[in-house]
Parts: sequence; C-alpha cells; structure tokens
Amino acid sequence: MRIAIFGLGYVGSVSAACLAGQGHSIVGVDTNTDKVNMIADGISPVQEPQVPELLMAAKADRRVQATTVAAEAIAITDMSMLCVGTPSQPSGNIDLGYIESVAAQIGTALADLDHAHTVVIRSTVMPGTAQRVGEILEQTSGRKLGEGLAVAVNPEFLREGQGVADFFAPPLVLIGADDEATAAQIADLYAGIDAEVLVEPTRLAEMVKYANNSWHAVKVTFANEIGAVAGSLGIDGSRVMEILCADKKLNISTAYLRPGFAFGGSCLPKDVRALGFAAKSQDVSVPLINSLLNSNAIQVQRVVDQLVSWTPASIGFFGLSFKKGTDDMRESPLVEVVERMIGKGFGVVIHDEDVFGAELVGKNRDFIEREIPHLSNMLREDAAEVAAAEVLVISKVTDAALAALKTRKPGTKVVDLVRIPEADRLAISAEDYVGVAW
Repeated sequence: MRIAIFGLGYVGSVSAACLAGQGHSIVGVDTNTDKVNMIADGISPVQEPQVPELLMAAKADRRVQATTVAAEAIAITDMSMLCVGTPSQPSGNIDLGYIESVAAQIGTALADLDHAHTVVIRSTVMPGTAQRVGEILEQTSGRKLGEGLAVAVNPEFLREGQGVADFFAPPLVLIGADDEATAAQIADLYAGIDAEVLVEPTRLAEMVKYANNSWHAVKVTFANEIGAVAGSLGIDGSRVMEILCADKKLNISTAYLRPGFAFGGSCLPKDVRALGFAAKSQDVSVPLINSLLNSNAIQVQRVVDQLVSWTPASIGFFGLSFKKGTDDMRESPLVEVVERMIGKGFGVVIHDEDVFGAELVGKNRDFIEREIPHLSNMLREDAAEVAAAEVLVISKVTDAALAALKTRKPGTKVVDLVRIPEADRLAISAEDYVGVAW
C-alpha cells in the first residue's frame, strides 16, 4: 500500500519504519524540514530501538521518502495516517488544530485528484474527532464520504523504548471504522502480525485509548498510594503489591472491570474507610483511595436522579441485597436507592429470591430492622407483581426477573444496573431502556 504519514514525531516515525518493514511504500510529511530530510535519508528523527535499521532498509529498497508539501504526498498515496500532536489546552481539552489543519490540506489536495483515499487517525483523539475530520474533508475536497473517500481511526499502543516490538507484537489491533471495506483495508496493514483484530464503531475506538491510558494512570497511582501507606506502617509496599498481583482470579483479571452499579456489602466500603483512616493517622495523603467512596456514592445518585426524573407512581426492584447469591444487605447500594425513593414518596415493591426465602438473622436482620423496617410490606414473592410497576430496576439477572420483564406493560421504563442479556435488552424499546453506565 502507498501511505502518507503526517507528523514525524515518535508515533509517526515508528509507524513509518514499521509499515515500511511490512513492505508498504511510505511518504513522510512534516512542516519540520530537519525531520523530513532525516526520513528521506533513512535516518530516524527519534531515539527508538530498531527504527534506524528499519528506515535505512526502507531507503535502500526505495520504500520511504518525505516532503513538507501535503499535496505531493496525497498525489502518490492511497492512504493517509494522521500522527500529528494533540496537545492539551489550558482547560484540559485537547487541541485539534494540527488534526484539522492536516485534514484541510488533504481535502484540498484531493479536490484536484480522482483516486480513492482513506484517512486514518492514529493520534489520540476524543470521540467525535473522526466525524469532524470527515466534515472537513468533504468541505475541502468537494467529495462525499463513501464515494472514494473514507475516514477511520487506528489508535496506537506503542510504548516509548519498545515501540517497534509493540507494533509487531501488539496486545491487539483496534480499528474504528463504520464500513467493512475501510476496516478491511486497514486490517491489511497488519497482515502477518499475530494479534487479534477488533473492528468497532469509530467513536468507540476513539474512546478506548483514553480508557487505556487512564487505567494505566490509576494502576500507577494506586500502587504508589498503597506503597506510601504500607511504608508509613513499616511494611514493604512492593511486596504487598507483588502478592496482590499474584491473584490472577480477581486482582489481575477481568473481574469487576465492567461498567455497572455501585459496590457494596460488608467488606469493600468498610475496608476502604479503614485504609483511608490508617493513611490519615499516619499523615499520608491518598487522594485516589479517598475518592473511591465518593465516586461510589455518585453512581448511586445517578440512578436516583434517573428514577426521580420520571416521577413514577410505582417502582419495582428486582434485587435488594448487594449482589446475586447472597441475602446480605449491609451497605447494599440498592437499599440506599430504595430508602431515597421511599423518602421521596414513591411507591416501592421488591422481588429478591435471595432475601424473600432467607431466614434473616443476626447482623443482617438487625440491619433491616434499623434501615428498612417496613421491608416485609414491600417484598413480593411473585415477580410478575413487581413487573406491574411503572418503572423497573434490574440489579440481579434471574430467570424470574427476565420472565417478569416480558409481562411488563407497554411504556414501562427499565433501568438496567447489571447489563441483562442482549436478547432481553433488544426486546425493550430504546426510549424505555436505560443502562446505568452504557
């Protein structure tokens, strides 16, 4: 393939070298003449292992050239990769000035050409950027997307110092494209590379890179805060984290890493509070750990606000304990939602097989008598009775709950806290369905 790479910084230079190594013909484009000259001479503008060797081999095979003129590159290529910077503005938002400028240059060049061209955004951009680039391309080229013109995203996951290794052995290849032909064209770039290729809607693919980098930041910060607390108590924080990482079932796994409702139960809230107290007692600042309970409370408030906005006469809850398979309601976020709804004067009915059939004793019984003493008046053994409410809240996926959903009246709103099976979601009209975090 003939590819123009706009922006010859780290991502652009590594991508150019690796794609040339894959046998593609590369035209580097940058406003910096020094970078252009270096690429043209097969010299790497960045310090990165294996890039110099790949570029020199590409120069020898006449598979790499460079220019400062966008139109020259577009005239001889089938695809453009945008690897320009997206720096932060004072507000924290990204500056799309370079992206938009390059898009306009590409569109203007295409106005005088008749060959098809695909623009691929490699830079890290917020959802909606590809759409904006498409609008600029249409305005400046006089063409329409889908008529010899396409826009897609292909986020990079290249670590500095290991960029070439990451390109040829990536954890996955992510393509954001809204048509199969464009997705297939980009997938061809990675022919021969052993990695799963995921094709997703453009906006979703744009979001993934931010989720990735924020998750990496969370991990670094969490490890540092745990280390700080442990150190203040005379404990080796590195060893603590080594043991944490040894648990591949819950800690280093997909467990808990899915959007949903707030956490609760007898352990997590209590232990997060205790750790925060221990840090405070040692005069150690742990803002990430201390933010967890506040963030959890905000998730509860999101559901409350949604329910209140509909002003229903009745609300049916499928689930009350903090998770499926237990009758434990201590610090259950569902109890918090029920309490607030009752306090605001809404009628509430509840179906929970774990609670209704349990012999509530000990601390659980004490909790109910203290927090929701009228529980027995709200519980319904027949799930269909709960499904008759104007709004339904699903926090447990059970056969009874899914069956009851099918008996709801037309127009009944459904708030899904656990992401019920796709077939059941699709059976609910979009205007009546709300997923709490999707």
